[in-house]
Amino acid sequence: MTKGDDNPGGADAGGPPPKRAVIPKDAASIILWRKGARGTEILMGRRHRDMRFMPGVLVFPGGRVDLEDRHTRSTSDLGPEAQRMLELSATPSRARALAVCALREMHEETGLVMGRIDEGSGRLCPDLAPVGYLTRAITPADRPMRFHARFLIAEAKHATGEIQGSGELEEVRFFALDELHAQPVAKITALVLEEFEAWLAMTPVQRAKRELVRIQGKDNRVVEKRRG
Repeated sequence: MTKGDDNPGGADAGGPPPKRAVIPKDAASIILWRKGARGTEILMGRRHRDMRFMPGVLVFPGGRVDLEDRHTRSTSDLGPEAQRMLELSATPSRARALAVCALREMHEETGLVMGRIDEGSGRLCPDLAPVGYLTRAITPADRPMRFHARFLIAEAKHATGEIQGSGELEEVRFFALDELHAQPVAKITALVLEEFEAWLAMTPVQRAKRELVRIQGKDNRVVEKRRG
């Protein structure tokens, strides 16, 4: 597997069905957004056009959780709301690792930093407090590569630095929401964008009480049961 193939945006990729059940790998993506001249804009990048599956489609920065994500020091903790929502499908430590993963992947793929870079190790010490939770998705069971992906949210004002593509994605930039309707995206990405647009239209009070969903199987939208 190449590094670019671990982005959950490629979860719709084809290929022969597996001979045995594939356990979904934990993954996380970040939807970094801002208000721009054309309205709301989202940071995305394009999968390389020479990739075997889904070349040229736009994806959010993201990838699989690494073992080190569990032990990475951060400059702040996740907010209680985001922590609770992530714990619908993860242990407390795994929930934190998912948020760390999303910000680490964003830094690796785009050069943007939420937090600070440790001078000694050169690793990101992420700022988790601004991170919110949107939804999650589980790749259908008949796929040869499966992800259990959590999609997180943060405002671009919390990120620093200039966009510098690492080579993992092409054309990394902020895309206006109305621009994305004419761009090639995976079905799962389109569904997550719908969830984001619905979230964006809500007030803070409505967001705290909103219906949580997961996208499972053949694009089924399943309502989650909140805890507590």
